[in-house]
Amino acid sequence: MPFCMPLPLPIMKTIFALSKQLRSPSVKRGNRSASSERREPSQALLERRQAPHPIPAGSEGAVCPITGLYANGTEAKPEMSAAAALAELEADPDIAEEQDTLTARREQYQHPSQLSKSFQPTLVVPRNPLNSQLTTSIPYQPVPVNVVSGAHKSNSKTQQLVRSIGGLPTLRRFTELFYQKSFADRHIDKFIRRHEDPHGARLSAWIAEKLGDGTPWTDERMNRPVDTMDLGRGQIQKVAFDRSSAHFAAWHSPKREAHKWGDHFKPDDARVWMRLHFWAAREVGLFEPQHAAFMDYYVRFIGHFISVYSSKSPPFTRESARWSADPANIERYLSAGNYMADVIDKSVDQELTKLPQDEVLYTGSKASNPSWPYSL
Repeated sequence: MPFCMPLPLPIMKTIFALSKQLRSPSVKRGNRSASSERREPSQALLERRQAPHPIPAGSEGAVCPITGLYANGTEAKPEMSAAAALAELEADPDIAEEQDTLTARREQYQHPSQLSKSFQPTLVVPRNPLNSQLTTSIPYQPVPVNVVSGAHKSNSKTQQLVRSIGGLPTLRRFTELFYQKSFADRHIDKFIRRHEDPHGARLSAWIAEKLGDGTPWTDERMNRPVDTMDLGRGQIQKVAFDRSSAHFAAWHSPKREAHKWGDHFKPDDARVWMRLHFWAAREVGLFEPQHAAFMDYYVRFIGHFISVYSSKSPPFTRESARWSADPANIERYLSAGNYMADVIDKSVDQELTKLPQDEVLYTGSKASNPSWPYSL
């Protein structure tokens, strides 16, 4: 304990008297009274919000470990437990249904833990994919996005659509290219812990299964190695065993800025993701006329699923699909070092004003008269 020498009694009395004066509401502070300061709070508020000490470079947005406050004086958000964050995602109807599918699949086997490492997914190879050299437009009837109680349901029409492009092999080329672009993107790559994980294979299997072409994603999950993540403070979380836990891992990626670590996806995150996603689809030829029926459905398919990650993002889906059609957009993006400055940290309300009027509304699937992507 540090040693403190007591002050002489006269000095202590003087200090006590001064402290009483300072607490008095009538005391003058410079040329202003305390009451006038209360009438002009903006300057006082600004002074209070300034950091009380220099902030080290690179820690401008971090929470002070002593006070628990940001530099502007605002209180840090309370931490959400791993269980609570996962539960929020797992309540989504689509994700809940995916878990039910996995449970039902496991019930077909008495000892799923003993399945061979070479376990093959259930996948029906398309017999007659469309000729990839076909360049003329093909008339088609749009297929409605089939949603029941908030969950997407595949049917014979969606199965026919995914098989028309070549099924899982084509989807795999698409998603592998998408992840190459994601790894190079300065913003999206922060959500990806490891490039070595089979991201493209898993995403293509998920798309094929959601559209009704077998159960490759569920079958792969039955044999997926256990992956854990250290969240600090003694919390070890099992991750990437399904869609919710994989995105939980993305929120907590060690690549993210300290003040964003653990934050859920925001609209700008979703918009960059969708632009890269549709750009990859365009480069593998899925926007060519012979695949118009598939892409018409697929854009609306993404409009449905993106809402669970960021509920304000669906109106930007069609703009994200159009973005890569203009070479000037690609050139600006690459010139900026693979960074979408026109999207990151932009106000959602202001960005909505830039969309065509008929693309702004999003009601969700449960509305009595739902808007796009559920209406045609």
